[in-house]
Amino acid sequence: MTIIVDAFGGDNAPLEIIKGCAQAVEEFGVNILLTGREDIIRKTAEENNISLNNMEIEDCPDVITMEDEPNCVRKAKKDSSMAVGFRLLNEGRGDAFMSAGNSGALCVGATVLVKRIKGIKRPAFAPVLPAENGFFMLLDGGANVECRPEMLYQFAVMASIYMEKVMKVKNPRIGLANVGTEDHKGTDVTRETYQLLKASNLNFVGNVEGRDLPKGVCDVVVCDGFSGNMVLKTYEGVAITLLQIMKNMFTGSVKGKMAAALVMKDLKEIKDKFNYNAYGAAPILGASKPVFKAHGDSKAVTIRSGIKLVKEYVDGKAIDAISASL
Repeated sequence: MTIIVDAFGGDNAPLEIIKGCAQAVEEFGVNILLTGREDIIRKTAEENNISLNNMEIEDCPDVITMEDEPNCVRKAKKDSSMAVGFRLLNEGRGDAFMSAGNSGALCVGATVLVKRIKGIKRPAFAPVLPAENGFFMLLDGGANVECRPEMLYQFAVMASIYMEKVMKVKNPRIGLANVGTEDHKGTDVTRETYQLLKASNLNFVGNVEGRDLPKGVCDVVVCDGFSGNMVLKTYEGVAITLLQIMKNMFTGSVKGKMAAALVMKDLKEIKDKFNYNAYGAAPILGASKPVFKAHGDSKAVTIRSGIKLVKEYVDGKAIDAISASL
């Protein structure tokens, strides 16, 4: 299996990207096709003693930054590491593509360059987030600001298949994000979506409120991209803030440091449990080929974990299962 990776996407590129790819090659037996400036990739690998075994490099001169408009992946920066990655995926040079770069450009590329699975209205960005006793998938995480009920229904179908095939969750529980748990709550769109999900053969558990998401009340949370991105960013922000408050509390005084020594193991477990980077990368569900988005500040361990998910997505033939379900 060959996975195409954008070596220049993200805040820590290319060093952390290359390191993570090297770890994945060694652990999972995949081949990697890196896109980006070949001279910089080779120099970075040499200076940091990183093996490029089973890694091919496709030289390309340009980079899409976080400030670029999403549509630049189509023409203005068609020679960027991200755009070239999409082209190689379409040419069959790899089985999947992953980037930690500009989310908007990646969604445009997945929709316009790679195209959608036949029958899918819109692809959705689908990050997996930690919960009290496990994790849940959130979609749409930001690709589609406004959604129709049939789109939200398709998100639920795709997410259910992904959770079974990749995350090994049997009969995933599907929840609809809403302002209350009663079936009459919400907008016209959410009320109509509720009825579609209720009538389906999915394991629909009803409406779920934002405050219950960290408790793990469901395995999949369905919502429009505007709401989903707000939930995603708030979730990340609260986790970071709480961890920083705890750090300050335990390091700000002698008493705090003494207490920290007694509960250090427990604190590490809490930190690991709510590490939103733990699951590596998020799929863009609905794209006709596997496309994954890694977090912008991904370190090597995140890239390595992301490649593991990509491999399981390809091995599980999730796209074929989604096509068949529709």
